[in-house]
Amino acid sequence: MPSNQQILLDNRPTNEAAASNFKLTTVDTPALVDGQVLVRHHFLSLDPYMRGRMNDSKGYTAPQPLGDVMIGGTVGEVVDSRSPKFAVGDKVVGMGGWQQFSVVDGNQIGALRKVDTTHVPLSHYLGAVGMPGVTAYYGLVKIIEPKEGQTVVVSAATGAVGSAFAALAKARGCRVIGIAGGLEKCRYAVAELGFYACIDYKLHDTAGSLGKAIKAECPNGIDGYFENVGGMVLDAVLPLMNAFGRIAMCGMIAGYDGKPMPLMYPALILMSRLRIQGFIVSEHMDVWPEALKELGMLVSTGKLKPRESVAVGLEAAPEAFLGLLKGKNFGKQIVKLV
Repeated sequence: MPSNQQILLDNRPTNEAAASNFKLTTVDTPALVDGQVLVRHHFLSLDPYMRGRMNDSKGYTAPQPLGDVMIGGTVGEVVDSRSPKFAVGDKVVGMGGWQQFSVVDGNQIGALRKVDTTHVPLSHYLGAVGMPGVTAYYGLVKIIEPKEGQTVVVSAATGAVGSAFAALAKARGCRVIGIAGGLEKCRYAVAELGFYACIDYKLHDTAGSLGKAIKAECPNGIDGYFENVGGMVLDAVLPLMNAFGRIAMCGMIAGYDGKPMPLMYPALILMSRLRIQGFIVSEHMDVWPEALKELGMLVSTGKLKPRESVAVGLEAAPEAFLGLLKGKNFGKQIVKLV
């Protein structure tokens, strides 16, 4: 059995996460027993939710244990199998974590899923045709419930979730507005992802200034908003929401370092009779098949062209993850392991 490099959570961050919170180690891969498979990871997913798991605080799931392999989605290839359900050479997606190999119980429901790479590249099963894509689908289709012609807005517009959101919303006849950080990202959002417009939040120091820029592109108000960021961006959007608007709250990356994020005008929720719903996509597995079917079709037909930021080598994962938290990635952040 091969040796296996792993990255562990060595200690918890006190404020901002740092490379010193992680530890690189090498261990022997245990021999397989009946029912198990050995997966060699080709790509590792880096996602904002991992920052919350690093804290020893209340959350929607248990904190990442110290000394354990960092949690994370992976795609790869079965290189050894003692399970009749998986054959050597099968391409699979799972939650193998920040390591080169994982030993997985082939009988555990949902632990591994075979994927077809004929029309969809393997890495896209970590992004557009994976958890981020399904996240965009659930927030748009099940919470925002848009009607043709309505205006919908998404923050972190060029990330894995935002880009999938744009394709899904356009397919439903919506006017899609993005919010992103930097001129290059905003140009890409319009030229490649098909956003009607994209506002660069980095040009604004206050919610009021950002709100004016958003309002200029949303003259009839906002019917649905998909929130990935929080903080100043949410404060800028709330006054622009139409009566009975819907907000799908997926992430609050502006507060992942533990800083409080009070709302400037919470009374707007009542005044506009808004429906705000937070959600965790892993709690809605019944939606995944329909979402993945549509997302796969959008990618294979070229209607969704995901962009990826690729770090190379497991040892690059911590710095790439820290960059993701500061918006340095462009599109889905992954780590190439093979």
